[in-house]
Amino acid sequence: MKTINLPYGKGKLTIEIPEERLAGILLSKAHDYQAKMEEEELVKDALLHPVGTPRLKELVRGKDNIVMIASDHTRPVPSKVIMPAVLEEIKQGNPGAKVTVLIATGFHRPTTREELISKFGEETVDHPDIRFVVHESGKQEDMVSLGKLPSGGELLINKIAWEADLLISEGFIEPHFFAGFSGGRKSVLPGVSSRTTVLANHCSEFIDDPHARTGILEGNPIHRDMIYAAGKAKLAFIINVVLDEDKKVIEAFAGHYEKAHEKGCRFVDQLSGVDAVPSDIVISTNGGYPLDQNIYQSVKGMGAAEAPCRPGGVIIMAASCIDGHGGKELYDTFAKEKDKEKIMQRFLATDRNSTVPDQWESQILCRILLKYKVILVTQAPKDMVEEMQMDYADSVEDAIRMADEYLGRENSKITVIPDGVAVIVRNRN
Repeated sequence: MKTINLPYGKGKLTIEIPEERLAGILLSKAHDYQAKMEEEELVKDALLHPVGTPRLKELVRGKDNIVMIASDHTRPVPSKVIMPAVLEEIKQGNPGAKVTVLIATGFHRPTTREELISKFGEETVDHPDIRFVVHESGKQEDMVSLGKLPSGGELLINKIAWEADLLISEGFIEPHFFAGFSGGRKSVLPGVSSRTTVLANHCSEFIDDPHARTGILEGNPIHRDMIYAAGKAKLAFIINVVLDEDKKVIEAFAGHYEKAHEKGCRFVDQLSGVDAVPSDIVISTNGGYPLDQNIYQSVKGMGAAEAPCRPGGVIIMAASCIDGHGGKELYDTFAKEKDKEKIMQRFLATDRNSTVPDQWESQILCRILLKYKVILVTQAPKDMVEEMQMDYADSVEDAIRMADEYLGRENSKITVIPDGVAVIVRNRN
């Protein structure tokens, strides 16, 4: 038997798979990567040696209104590690500067005070010289128009970001299932953009584009819009980190929103790229908390399983989903229409400017469900999972038994992806 630990919620699921059934374990090399410094030192070193820009302390001189875009509660960005170093750089360059932290919720729900404290620490959240503002994409009165995106959608971003004397951002870089990689330019779009802009960028045409996939930037229409938005917003400086499976910083990149980000993406690509090991059953996760809080986010980990799973096979997804489905529109899409072909055709016929909330997640989930059976090992309610046209299982062991029954045999090979959002799975065929 092979014992494998799967991230699940804030803990682990331990599973055992017979050696003869195990086709392969697809792991990011980030999990074994030995960082050259401690977390704080890595961040400080990146700030000391920015890519494509002067140091932050130089950029802040004469700039009194500093706005820092920061990730929300759905992202494991270690803001407690990043913020002190950033604030020290700002203080060195302009001791009197006022700092606003604009929480990039994108299309997510607003971040709560408790979640802010968990991410930044109470001392930072309550600091008299730091203002925290949570972006809400649906508040059109908070937005300013910066013209049109290359795709034709309207570019509307939070006024606070636009009115900054200097706009900077923190984030982290990992594979992303349609933007290629997270981090960098994503802090602006979708991070602090209007829902109108996000919907236009996440349109069915772009989601269907073969370049809008994990680990791909070149030719990716979604990325192209995002880069343009960051430039128009005058994003002047980024600090992005790379994390291991324990959410510890193993590398950091600072500087120009495109040049520093691309350098970070190359690093992640080297660590995360793995060759697909085809099998009939693929087990994946969303890397545990915070990305496995809901079914909406869990679609990302399912996407990693597409490459190694043979057509007609079974994807077993282990995700706690303590917040349930995470998107009413996503839930309704599958609960109200059982014909998945009809769902997909409706998406593909939807014009860019008519995109509805969560359509992109629904479209990707639909793409997966049309090709594979999906069994969700989760704390989400069984009825909810089944209404969304997936099978429910209490444990991975039960899910494997269900997969065997579905496939009609008990010896199907199994590929395991312990952290589906941390890998770029490539078919070399």
